Amino acid sequence: MLFILGLFLTFSFVSPASSVFATNNEIVKVEEFIDNIMTSKIEEYNIPNATVSLVMDGEVLFKKGYGLQDIEKKLPVDADTTLFRIGSTSKLFTWTAVMQLVEVGKLDLDEDINTYLDFEIPYKLEGALENTTAEAITLSYLMTHTAGFEDYVNNLFRLHPQELIPFDEYIKEHLPARIFPPGEVMAYSNYGTALAGYIVERISGMPFSEYVEENIFSPLGMNHTIFKQPLPQGLHDDMSKAYRFTDDSFKEGSFEYVIPTAAGSGSSSASDMARFMLAHLESGSYNGAKILNSATVDLMHQQRFTHHPTLGGMTLGFIEGTYNHKRVIFHGGATMLYSTGLYLIPEEDIGLFISYSGGGHYLYSEVFQSLMDYLYPVEAPIKEEPPAGSMERSKQYIGEYQMNRKSVTTSEKITSLLMGPIHVKGDESGHLIVNYLGETSKFIELEPGVYKNLREGRSQDYNGPFSHIVFKEDPMGNILLASGGPMTYSKAPFYATSAFTVSGILISLLIILLSLIFWLLKKVLAFIKKRPKASGLPLAAQWVAIAFGIAVLILLTSFLSSGSMDPVYQMPKDAYTPSETGALYSILPILLYGLTLGLIIFTAMAWWKKLWGMIGRIHYSLYSVAALLLMFIFHYWNILK
Repeated sequence: MLFILGLFLTFSFVSPASSVFATNNEIVKVEEFIDNIMTSKIEEYNIPNATVSLVMDGEVLFKKGYGLQDIEKKLPVDADTTLFRIGSTSKLFTWTAVMQLVEVGKLDLDEDINTYLDFEIPYKLEGALENTTAEAITLSYLMTHTAGFEDYVNNLFRLHPQELIPFDEYIKEHLPARIFPPGEVMAYSNYGTALAGYIVERISGMPFSEYVEENIFSPLGMNHTIFKQPLPQGLHDDMSKAYRFTDDSFKEGSFEYVIPTAAGSGSSSASDMARFMLAHLESGSYNGAKILNSATVDLMHQQRFTHHPTLGGMTLGFIEGTYNHKRVIFHGGATMLYSTGLYLIPEEDIGLFISYSGGGHYLYSEVFQSLMDYLYPVEAPIKEEPPAGSMERSKQYIGEYQMNRKSVTTSEKITSLLMGPIHVKGDESGHLIVNYLGETSKFIELEPGVYKNLREGRSQDYNGPFSHIVFKEDPMGNILLASGGPMTYSKAPFYATSAFTVSGILISLLIILLSLIFWLLKKVLAFIKKRPKASGLPLAAQWVAIAFGIAVLILLTSFLSSGSMDPVYQMPKDAYTPSETGALYSILPILLYGLTLGLIIFTAMAWWKKLWGMIGRIHYSLYSVAALLLMFIFHYWNILK
C-alpha cells in the first residue's frame, strides 16, 4: 500500500489554477481538498492511474494526473495529454451532436426516428406485452432512456480490432426487442444511444466519429479526445494503460474496443473534458468557440422525464439528481477497466470530471459527494417517525425488484439476477428496509408510495443519490420502483426471484446428482452380485433419467465455464469475445426438452404398470419433478436459448 501511495506522490503532475483564483484562499482550499480526497480514495481502491479536472466560474480551477500512464515505462499521468477511456460518459457528445442538428432544423426531437433511418424499427412489442402495437420511438425517448428497448451485455466490448463490427452493421443486425411502451419506463439503453449516433451519421453525411471531431472537438480545442478505434499513432502513445490490482500486483489489460461506437468509445484527457464542461456551463461556448446556442443548452439541461416530482430524472442526455439541495446534471461511464464520472452544477457554474482505471467504480461518486459536503454542508436530518398507517400501506411493496435494463428475449435474461436486485422489507415501526448493492438503508413514508432515505451516509449508485424511492405501476401491472436516473426496477413474481431460482436449481441438482450416484452404485452392486439385469420398460425409463442428468451436467458445466469471471476484466469471457456456440450446445436444448417429455411419460407408465416397488416409483416421480422444476427455471431464464 505504501508503494501505491509513493507512486502517486512521486508521479503526480499538477496544473496550476487560473491566476484569477491565485489569491483566493477559499479556492486554494478547494484545490487542496480535491487533491487530498483523490489521493485518499486512490490508495483505498488500489487505483494505478487517474485524472481529474475541476472547473468553476468559466475557468479551469484544478487539473491533475495521478499515478503512472505506463507502469513498465514509469510514465506519469499528465492531465493535459493522457487519455482515458470514458465509457458511457461518451454519450454526452452523442447527445450534444443530436442537439446541434436539432438546432439547425435537420432533426426533430418528437419525430418518428424511422423517418431518419434506412431500415425500420418495428412498432410491435415483445416479451410480456408481445404483439402490442406501440407508438413510434422519437429522439426525445432515446435521450431519456425511455424508448423501451431491452439491453444486452454481450456485443459491447472486444479486445482485438479485427473483431469489431462495422457501426452500421451493428445497428441493423443487433436490433434489440422493444419491451416497454415508449415514454413510460426508464430503462438504460446502449443501443438507443448508438442508434442516435447512427442517425447523426446519416443526417450529417459524415461518419459519426468524424462528425463529433469536426463539430465538437476541434472548435473546443479538444486535441486529445477521439472516438476512433484503434487510436491513431499521434494519440496512441498518450493513451493510459489500464490495470487492475489482483493477486497483490497490478495486472495490465488490453485496449477495450467498444462496438456501439456512439454509446461509449470515447477517449479523452482531463483538460479536454474541462473544455467540454465549460462549454455546457457557459451557454454553449468556450474560448470564443460556440458548439450550441444558449437556448439549446437550456433546453438540453431541462428535465425531460421523471417518474415522480420528488425524484430526479433525465434531461436530454444528462442524468439529473439533487445533492446537498443542489440540482446536478451528470453522467457516469464504465468499460471493463475504466470508470468515469462527469458532474455539472449549472446554478453554481461548477463542473467535475474524474476518470481512472483499476476498478473502484464508486470512487468518482464518492469524491463528488465529498466535494458537495465540503462546499455545501447540510445539517444532519431530524429524526422522524413513520406516519400512521404506513406499516399497512408498505406491505404491498415488500419483495425483490429486478432492473428494467434487461434482456427478455435472449439467453442474457439471467443477468437480471446478477445486476443488483433490490430487496425491500418492512420493520415493526413502519419503515421500509431496502438492501441495494450490499448496503442497507431505512426509508420513511412521505406520502403513499413515496419514501425518503433516513441513512445519514447517503448511498450513491450509477443513478445518483439514493435519497428517495417511489413505487408505481409499470406497463405490465407490476409494482415499479424508481429512484431517479435511467435505472428502474420492477417487482419480480415469486418464481423469478433469486431465492426461488437459486434454491430451485440447487434442490433439483441435488436430487439429480444423488439419483445418478444411487443408480450407478446399484448397477455396480448388481454386476458384483450377478443379479439379473433390468430390461424392457424399467431399463428404458432409467436410461432416460440418466441421459437427462448427464445432459444437465454438460449444459451447466458449459454455462458456468463461459460465465466465469476474468480476474482483470471482471467480466465473463463471453462478454468480450465473439460467440462460439458449438454444435453440442445447439443440440442440448432439443435433447433436454425431449428427455423431459420422456420422463413425464415414463413416470405415468411407472404408476400405471406398477414398475419397481412403491419406493422406486416415488423416487422416479421425485426425480421427474426435480427435472420439471429445473426445466421451468431454464426455460424462464432463456438458458436453453
